Amino acid sequence: YSMMGYGEDHGLIPKLNDDLWQRVNNTLKKRERDSVKHGAESAKVKEMGKMDFMITVSFLEIYNEEIKDLLNPSSKQMKIRENKEKGIYVEDLCEVVVKEPGGVLQLIEQGNAVRRVAATQMNDTSSRSHSVFTIKIEQRTVAQLDGGVTKTQMVKAKLNLVDLAGSERAEKTGATGSTLKEGANINMSLMALGNVINALSEMGASKGKKKIHIPYRDSKLTRLLQESLGGNAATVMIAAISPADYNYDETLGTLKYA
Repeated sequence: YSMMGYGEDHGLIPKLNDDLWQRVNNTLKKRERDSVKHGAESAKVKEMGKMDFMITVSFLEIYNEEIKDLLNPSSKQMKIRENKEKGIYVEDLCEVVVKEPGGVLQLIEQGNAVRRVAATQMNDTSSRSHSVFTIKIEQRTVAQLDGGVTKTQMVKAKLNLVDLAGSERAEKTGATGSTLKEGANINMSLMALGNVINALSEMGASKGKKKIHIPYRDSKLTRLLQESLGGNAATVMIAAISPADYNYDETLGTLKYA
């Protein structure tokens, strides 16, 4: 509900998408105004160069500790890789270039249509997987300098927008069979995420004096989000809690986790 929204009530991902495109368009319009103001042939405009943006999106789910591509569904086992150029990435994951905000919303709907959900006693449409919607933004500026020299500047950013499945107690969800197994895997990856956050907090408290192992590789979720949690990133978590005394234990556990 918080991340995707419900019906006409848009969640964080659609709202962020609108804001992102607005910022991109405002930046390009300002650039255009500056060009007109100084004159297209002026030295200042030539030095500023021509700017363009490329935005790509991908959408995956982690279901029973297996990664599934929601934009190009198949039974293929997808693996997490790492290299200097790309950082941490999922091999053969479909990445789609989008030209306008409506294209992003269409891909969100397409991915959500094949995402795993099941009815439990706690939730009619309970998520049985964690989903990661990734937006990559590339800003490229190409300037023609004196002597026919071309100068290209590239700035890249990546937004991992994660919709975590909630932790479950089998006695309350009434889950059996495959739904019970799904719940166990959800809990395991959430515990791994909690362990990573605890280790990072401990390392932060010691101001780097203490050598602490960060267990990113204990789950696919933490490995995939390694750069978002411990790298050059800002991380925000939203905790869903309940005012009902029936959910006291879950609410207390969630608040401690957060």
